[in-house]
Parts: sequence; C-alpha cells; structure tokens
Amino acid sequence: MQFKGRTVFAFVIMTIVTSVFVTIIVTDKLERNPIAASTSYVSAAADAKSQLTEDELKRINSVIELVETKYVSDIERNELVDGAITGIMNALGDPYSVYMEKDIANQFSQSIEGSFSGIGAEVGIENGQTVVVSPIKGSPAERGGILAKDIILSVNGDSLAGLKIQEAVNLIRGEKGSKVKLEVLRSGNSEPISIVLIRDVIDIETVYSSIDEQGIGKISITQFSMHTAERFAVELAALEQKDLKGLVIDVRNNPGGVLQGVVEIAQLMMKEGSVVVQVEDRTGKKEKTYAQGGEQKDYPIVVLTNNGSASASEILAGALQESAGATVLGQQTYGKGTVQVSFNKVLSDGGLIKLTIAKWLTPKGNWINQKGVTPDIVVEPNAVYSTAPLNIVNDLKVDHMSEQVRNLQIMLDALGYKVDRKDGYYSKQTETSVKTFQQDQHLLDTGIVDSETATKIEEKVIEYIRDDQHDVQLQKALEHAGRK
Repeated sequence: MQFKGRTVFAFVIMTIVTSVFVTIIVTDKLERNPIAASTSYVSAAADAKSQLTEDELKRINSVIELVETKYVSDIERNELVDGAITGIMNALGDPYSVYMEKDIANQFSQSIEGSFSGIGAEVGIENGQTVVVSPIKGSPAERGGILAKDIILSVNGDSLAGLKIQEAVNLIRGEKGSKVKLEVLRSGNSEPISIVLIRDVIDIETVYSSIDEQGIGKISITQFSMHTAERFAVELAALEQKDLKGLVIDVRNNPGGVLQGVVEIAQLMMKEGSVVVQVEDRTGKKEKTYAQGGEQKDYPIVVLTNNGSASASEILAGALQESAGATVLGQQTYGKGTVQVSFNKVLSDGGLIKLTIAKWLTPKGNWINQKGVTPDIVVEPNAVYSTAPLNIVNDLKVDHMSEQVRNLQIMLDALGYKVDRKDGYYSKQTETSVKTFQQDQHLLDTGIVDSETATKIEEKVIEYIRDDQHDVQLQKALEHAGRK
C-alpha cells in the first residue's frame, strides 16, 4: 500500500480550525493508495442511493423557509446551509470528522506549508470539552506549562463549554506577541489553573538529533510533517557515520501527522518485507504496508513515549515494537487509531470535509484506539514536569492550603529544598525552605511567596526541566539503548 502525493498532517496550533491529531490524506492529489478508493464516496453523490429523496428535500426546505420567514432576526442563507452541513458531521458522533467553512479551510491549507502564529498546542473536543493533545516542543504552550490531557475551560474569560473545535480554536488563536489567558482543568487538581501565554510564531522544524560520548544517539520528532521523513533519514545517516551504538527515538508530545512520513521513517529500521502498519476500511478489508528498502539495525532502538504521543507517533512505536524488536519506554500513548481523509473538491464554495474513513492497526493487527501503545518499560516523569505555573494573585504563606501550594512544594523538592509534605498545606518547613531559596537568590527572605519569588522559582524550575540530566525517562531510555 502506497501513500503518495500530497499528504497533510493534522497539526493544530491554535491557528488552524480543525479537529485533532489525525492522519490525513488530501484526496485531490493522491497517486496510488487503496484508501483513496474512499474518494469514490465523493462521486457517490451521483448514486441514487446517496441522493436525498423528495420527502427529505421537502423537510429541509420547509425548515429553511420557516426560519427565513418567521425567525426573529434575518439570517443569511449560507449560514443555514453551513449549519446543516455541520449538523450532518456532528450526527456521526466522531470528533475527527468535521466540516470546515471556506475561510477555515483556507487557513488549514495555508498551515500545511508555512510556520504559524499561535500558542503551539494541538487540541480536540472530547465530551464537549476542549482537550489538549500535546504542546509542541519549544512553543509558548510548552514553556507555559500546558500538558497533554489538560482541559481548557475558558479563553480570556470566554467559556469554551459546548463550543465546536472551530469556535474554540478561533478564541485561542491570535497575532504574534498578543497575550492570552487560559483557565485549565488538570487531572489531580481540584481547582482550575490560570495560565497566561504570549502567542508566537511556531517553528515547523520537526527533527532534532544528538549523540553522546558513548555513541548513544537521540532523535526527537516533534510532529510528522511533509518533510520529516527526509530530515530523519539525513539525521540517522549522520549519527551512523559517528559509529552509532544505540538509538533513542523521542516522540513524547508528538501529536502525529502524515502517514506516508511515518511509514518511510519506520521502514528505515525494519527488515525488507516486514509489516509497518495495517489499514482496515469500512468493509473490514485490511491492507498492509510493507517495509521497502530498509534494514534491521544491529544496535538497540528505544522509542520514548508519553501520554501526548498520538496517531502517527503511535504507528511508529507500534511498528518498531512489533516488527523491529525495538523497546517502547515511557508512558502509555494517547490512543488514536483512525485515519482521516480531507475531501476538498466536494463542496463548490471552497469548504472542506474531513472524514474518518478507516482504522489503522499495528503490524500484529492490534487496534490501539482509546487504549494506546503499552510501553515495554514504564517510566513516569518527575512530578515537577506536571506542575502548573505559580500565578500569584494572593501571596502564599504559612497555614494556607491550595493547589498552588502543592505545586510550590513539588517545585521546591525538585530544586533540592527540603519539604515535609506535598499535599498543599503551607507548613513551617515549607516556609523555611522558601526562606532558604530566597536567600540563595538574593531576595528578601520573608518565607512568603509573592510574585517576585514565584517568578524566580519558575525560572529555576524551567532550567531544571531543560537539563536532560533531570529527565528520568530520557536517561532510562539512553541507558537501555546502550545495552547490547
């Protein structure tokens, strides 16, 4: 099975109005692809079976006429038609099948080729809530502490409850340099978290590599865009020229993207003829994609995953785990096992329909949807990686109890300051540790966390997190990749 031509990654960076973490194929430029048989659904409109009956047309026209003649306000016919199409897509109950109006479709198409202005996170709708799939490496969202599975409750005070993905993203997107305040609900926290971000242009570089003195290499893939496979091949070849002894492929917080790209990457490390992925259509027919032109590597390969590894990231992890003997290490992946096709020639006005047309399965036929890929070795990150920023409205002091205090205690502990508890109660020991931190940073040692102290603590936590030596998942992966 070949996925050729122009393919599109479903990378939502708060500037694209679409649904989430999907493997997309644009149908107007496909070459050879069994899934592209789904494009026949477009022409199926000419089939009598797909045509609306006279009674169905009458019902729809009656409603439109009623609204246009009796509704309290005037409304454009186009708005009614757009609403009808949206209603059809919503009736599927599938968060990945959506209708994009012309302007939204244009934003989506433009996003394929360039960089983007936004906060750098992919989102989707789950049970009527706007949920973060993953923040993008180096983005404002990542720097500001947004995590996979965070629920965004409001944007600059406007609730997102019940909004469509297009409406939610329109509220979040904005110009570079503009400020956006998000209210976020995070698992394990009883109170919403306020996070203020400055929107920026998001770099689309997707592959980063390094190698240590022991010859253990690391390639991080932030998303699977149109050029990711090419970049990966270049970086892998460069590492192998340096006598590569083991390889870690880091797909943490990678929301997915182009299916062809992940196939090309996987088969670089797989024996010729090995199954990379299977795709099952609506009839139950399965098509297998086989590795071509690659080779089984003689060095250990570790795929590093977390809860934000979705879609194409899961395809890569599953392929290398089941067909190349690689070790998957980290956390259970997101669990997104469907394939979407973007039909951009169906609607005459420039709108776009994105429709789920198949399931994807691992080489052994496992469907990981809503389950994820299970790591061979489970390694949880340090608790400080999941703390929220200290947005101080009221100073934190002895006898206070809140989620803010709990986050403070986790941060102090990570930075090496003694704490006697991490339950959110501001104890005397917490006060003593805050005083010690303030003295070390040449601040007034009051033992009270005001905005100045909070800012300095967050700066030190960011330094801590950016130091790979503190990344227990990565260190465990490098250690495992160094074993023959």
